[in-house]
Amino acid sequence: MTTLLLYLLIMAIVVSTLFVVVWFVFGRGEDLPPIDPGTTLTRLPREGVTGDDVRAVRFRLAARGYRQSEVDWALEKVARELDELRKLTATLQARDLADAAAKTSTVKPSQADESHN
Repeated sequence: MTTLLLYLLIMAIVVSTLFVVVWFVFGRGEDLPPIDPGTTLTRLPREGVTGDDVRAVRFRLAARGYRQSEVDWALEKVARELDELRKLTATLQARDLADAAAKTSTVKPSQADESHN
C-alpha cells in the first residue's frame, strides 16, 4: 500500500513539474481582443466574387444559429452557380468579340471594287 501511495505521489510530482515547464515555455497563448459589435470576420471581395471566394467564407459561431451542413450546402450551390455563370459570360463575350472581328474583317464587294480602281 505504501508503494502505491509513493508511486502516485511521484507521478503527481512528475506531472506537476512537466505542467509547470510547459506552462513557462509555451505560455498561455496569445489572447485575442474581442471583436467590436457590428463587425464581422467574414470577408468577400467588393467585385469579381468567384466560387472559390464563396467556398472560403467562414462565419462566427453563435449559440443560436444555423445548421452548418445546410449553410455549407447553400454556399457550395451558390459557388457552383457563380462559376457556371462566369464561364457562360466569358464564352458569350468571346463569341461577341469574334463576331465583331468577323464583321470588320469582311469586306463588302462594293468596297473591294473601289479599292482596285
